[in-house]
Amino acid sequence: MRTAYKCRTYPDSEQAAQLGRTFGCVRLVWNKTLDARHRRYHTEGRSTSYTETDAALSQWKRTEDLGFLSEVSSVPLQQTLRHQHTAFSNFFAGRAKYPRFKSRTGKQSAHYTRSAFRIRDAQLFLAKQTTPLRFVWSWPEVDPTTINPTMVVVSREPDGRWYVTFAVDTDEPEPQPPTGEAIGVDLGVKDFAVLSTGETIANPKHLDRKARNLARYQRRMARKQRGSNNRRKAKRKVARAHRKVRHARQDFLHRTTTNLVRRADTIAIEDLHVDGMTSSARGTTEQPGRNVKQKAGLNRRILDAALGEFRRQLEYKTTRVGTTLVVVDRWYPSSKTCSACGHLLSNLKLSVRHWTCPDCRTRHDRDHNAAKNILAAGQAVAGQHPGQACGADVSRAGSSRTQSAMKQELSGASPTGIPALQDGE
Repeated sequence: MRTAYKCRTYPDSEQAAQLGRTFGCVRLVWNKTLDARHRRYHTEGRSTSYTETDAALSQWKRTEDLGFLSEVSSVPLQQTLRHQHTAFSNFFAGRAKYPRFKSRTGKQSAHYTRSAFRIRDAQLFLAKQTTPLRFVWSWPEVDPTTINPTMVVVSREPDGRWYVTFAVDTDEPEPQPPTGEAIGVDLGVKDFAVLSTGETIANPKHLDRKARNLARYQRRMARKQRGSNNRRKAKRKVARAHRKVRHARQDFLHRTTTNLVRRADTIAIEDLHVDGMTSSARGTTEQPGRNVKQKAGLNRRILDAALGEFRRQLEYKTTRVGTTLVVVDRWYPSSKTCSACGHLLSNLKLSVRHWTCPDCRTRHDRDHNAAKNILAAGQAVAGQHPGQACGADVSRAGSSRTQSAMKQELSGASPTGIPALQDGE
């Protein structure tokens, strides 16, 4: 298993200048290679292999205009070509968007493999540098002199902070002892998550808490002359405000997912289509401005909640400790199905937060009821209640999708009375 340790690093002026040149060369190689790939494909209709880009890089180093590429370590440049080749593979496989050009104002990074760095007595020496790069180790339970990283990544954030990341291959941890608990999670915006146990995890709304200061910094930056030192200082303050929001969001997500993974043997969540949820404000400029602003505000809150990152963390953490994560199909009508008797409402508006089942007269909280239904569907797919078809179109994390409800044998009724999946919310 591969893990990573990300630390703050403090390069001196000479090291910062050398790393700055490396970042510039990495960015130049990426952009020049991407432009050559793009033009070749649109003019000749042919793709470019990694071997061809590697040969082109060697030719660039021999030219007078690009001879400065030989002044930095060749390893980060080679890694840039490999990353771009992987980016195009992911694009053609439908897993990612088309690769974009790198900007000098964004995050900068350089990847060093084992041939371009060495660690001696917890000191890091990079290629083309004679003095060790000072970093702060933040894991007292791990001895930095014992780590054997396979890769080191040096990065600089837009706000000026420097980081070094050590990628280390480690043994897989022992599976955690079973707790005997299963939890269904209904994600949202008003409340970040409602659990099947009735617990509610409040939405911290990180961006809303910093929106006022962020807007003030952005107004100040807009008043500064482009290209001036004052504008660069103002832009750094904007980046610092964004960094505080990003770190607070990551801390919240890690704490929440870790608590859930340690607590439950089985976790069931809904397969939310975040891109579709946040597309409501796009292409609506012909509508009244107030409606567009309302939709844009909702989209901003959805993105601020980082629901996709929440799922990603649950996936790798449950795999690491040996527990089960089940993802329920997004069209499963969890909110409008009665978790007590299984009655399915024909319609349930989003504004209705509580409703009463017309069959059994049970009073439901919308989100809590959805969480209980998600848990029941997840348990069916996890094999805890054989014979149920209510978990159709639900998949375990990392496994193939289960068969349709029409193909499952209804050998018995569901203890919760949940019917087979239908098109719903």
